[in-house]
Amino acid sequence: MDPHKVEILLTEQEVNERIKELGKQITEDFKGKQVHLVCVLKGGSFFMCELAKRIDLPVSIDFMSVSSYGSDTKSSGVVKIVKDLDESIKGKDVIVVEDIVDSGRTLSYLLAMLRDRHPESLTLCTLLDKPSRRVVDVDVKYTGFQIPDKFVVGYGLDYDQVYRNLPYIGEVVFTK
Repeated sequence: MDPHKVEILLTEQEVNERIKELGKQITEDFKGKQVHLVCVLKGGSFFMCELAKRIDLPVSIDFMSVSSYGSDTKSSGVVKIVKDLDESIKGKDVIVVEDIVDSGRTLSYLLAMLRDRHPESLTLCTLLDKPSRRVVDVDVKYTGFQIPDKFVVGYGLDYDQVYRNLPYIGEVVFTK
């Protein structure tokens, strides 16, 4: 790995408080319904687990794995479905749970594919959003935090599979 350090961008307390608020908002928006969370692996798993615990409604979950980064720090724009859903989403109120929305390429592709499967509703919830990097417009209904164009890790986000387990969001600062 390149020489680098990780500086705290959002503390564990800030992240937990915001996830609690998102859970409350989703609970209000889908009152009386069941929501089906679709987690985008691997990064979204930490966020989805914490979010699901804070939604006061019946919740079902499923997982997809979509690759567009490889071991680089920027999205390649090449989208590959690594793991598809286990169950049909037809007629379900689906919330796609993502760790970060960057260029929008991957999510635009994924949301279009999921819309073709006829869910009752399809919304996007992301822990982090980098609107300055957007090249494809995506409608993000629930956003934890808008962040500047920095390379971040922690809370499921990684740098070449490392740092996912950090309980906060940190910026990777390259030293050389």
